[in-house]
Amino acid sequence: MDKIEIQNLIRDLIEKTGVSIVELNAIEETPESTWFKIEVNEPHFYINRDGEGLFALSHLVRRIVESKTKPAEEYKTGPDILIDINGFQKKKIDAVHAIAHMMAERARYFKANVEMDPMSSFERRIVHEFLSKELDVKTESVGEGFSRRLVIKYVGTV
Repeated sequence: MDKIEIQNLIRDLIEKTGVSIVELNAIEETPESTWFKIEVNEPHFYINRDGEGLFALSHLVRRIVESKTKPAEEYKTGPDILIDINGFQKKKIDAVHAIAHMMAERARYFKANVEMDPMSSFERRIVHEFLSKELDVKTESVGEGFSRRLVIKYVGTV
């Protein structure tokens, strides 16, 4: 599916919930990922309870796109589609970046491993990507289930 078809799918799904869309933009971040920024009049339907509705909408869109994309091998892990309603995801990502930066600085200062609080797979992925270019720290996920967390490991200067 191309960007316009995905945009129309998102519009249809949101409007079927009775929420009217003020604005819907698709921004291509990388060739593999597209960020859909949506402004709605009633965002509380999607961002209440720490964004459960937004997470469900994103999951549903990803599954529909995966089922309609041929060949299946093209998206082994699924297309990278990020949906943001009224800036909720952007604020969340910025907050995770700030925490990751602070914890990486703590690892550097103490020259030790720093363990972060448990977080969702989406948030862990954000931290992994954010710190991936750093030469003196590495990230690793540890634990199981809801207690899965990240450890930022100090590896020194290269």
